[in-house]
Amino acid sequence: MPQRSAVVTGLGAVTSLGNDLASSWAGLVAGRCGIGPITVFDPTGFRTNLAAEVRALPDAWIDGRLRRRLSRSDVLGLTAAREALAGSGIDLSAEDPARIAVVLGGGVSGLLDAENYYRDLLSKGFRRARPTRALNHPPDQTTDRIGELWGFCGPRATITTACSSSATAIGYAADLIRHGIADVVVTGGADSLGRLTHGGFNALRAVDPDPCRPFDRNRKGLTIGEAAGILVLEEEERAHKRGAPVRARFLGYGVTADAHHMTQPEPSGVAGARTITACLKAARLSPEDVDYVNAHGTATQQNDSAETASIKLALGERAHRVPVSSSKSMLGHCLCSAGGIEAVVTVLTVETGILPPTIHYEEPDPECDLDYVPNTAREARVRVALSNSFAFGGNSTVVAFGRA
Repeated sequence: MPQRSAVVTGLGAVTSLGNDLASSWAGLVAGRCGIGPITVFDPTGFRTNLAAEVRALPDAWIDGRLRRRLSRSDVLGLTAAREALAGSGIDLSAEDPARIAVVLGGGVSGLLDAENYYRDLLSKGFRRARPTRALNHPPDQTTDRIGELWGFCGPRATITTACSSSATAIGYAADLIRHGIADVVVTGGADSLGRLTHGGFNALRAVDPDPCRPFDRNRKGLTIGEAAGILVLEEEERAHKRGAPVRARFLGYGVTADAHHMTQPEPSGVAGARTITACLKAARLSPEDVDYVNAHGTATQQNDSAETASIKLALGERAHRVPVSSSKSMLGHCLCSAGGIEAVVTVLTVETGILPPTIHYEEPDPECDLDYVPNTAREARVRVALSNSFAFGGNSTVVAFGRA
């Protein structure tokens, strides 16, 4: 039996730039910064009070009884999934629910609610604190909510590998289609802000007091963000038969670990290059096929130089002719949903031929000497694009998308 192919037929997004795909993409193309003051908790005393926060939670469409059971991450994920499913044009009433899977990257999940419960427990006492606020803490909750709300009975999984979680989930989702286990997979990820994660990155001194500046010589660290980026992957032949709006083809992915350090990337770039090469091999591509790279681009001193080295090692001479940009300059580092929202951005780049910029880029760094699409979007023919996710613990994933 020949291996089946996976295509992207639906996209959904909720970001600090907008509560839907169109507004988020318009903001990215315009080079608009979604980073601003944190309001979901009091950031007083931290190194930075900035984050890429979703300003108006898009929960008006959700039934009130259900809404009371949902965390902030759940609302983001369900909203983006709703948009992606609608955009795919799938008639769910005509589908076998056992052939529809859900595979997401998950992380913080209901942490903010659990933190608020603990705060109430300390300040109000046991009888006045609501323990139900802590029920959404497990990272699989958004995955389960999507499956329950739409009645999907196929395989269900949540991947948690720090900031590569959602990218790895997309690769595993494609595997379910390729091996005939599912016909449709809702994939990507959702994650939200919390005191613990914000405090952790501040304690590491890995954050910039100002909006982050990926690949800039004077970068001082990342900016935390929150988002949901959801893709509907579908078996290619059935998508064409039903006249689905195919937005891009999933070409392949690579997953590796560098066994180097809990938080620091392997500095030479060898580990990241191994991940990029594994993706190219799985997708049956050569470096000459690559037209764009959506970088992990966190704006930390170590990550940006190591990632630049990785791209140069993996792509060779081609690297200096391939535009590279960091969506995190506008969306922040969206934790375990980073790979999901950046995959959505990569698909849109392939589909439209518009390269989103790296904003706040002012002074080149000799160690970061590639074309980072500084400050202004650019048009280009993009046949093949990569999206890099290089996470804590050396958990690295690269996914490849191609033109429909």
